Amino acid sequence: MPYIAVLAAEAASEHANEPIAPIVLGLIAFGSLVAGLFVTYAFRNVGNRH
Repeated sequence: MPYIAVLAAEAASEHANEPIAPIVLGLIAFGSLVAGLFVTYAFRNVGNRH
């Protein structure tokens, strides 16, 4: 039984050493998707001009 506790503690410590906090990673992903949305919106009517 202590072996399972050791495995659980090792698994929990692996996630504690992340280089970027999860909330920051989410904000970066959200910002990049919004930037992609703006780029897509900027070229929304290109096909109708020619």
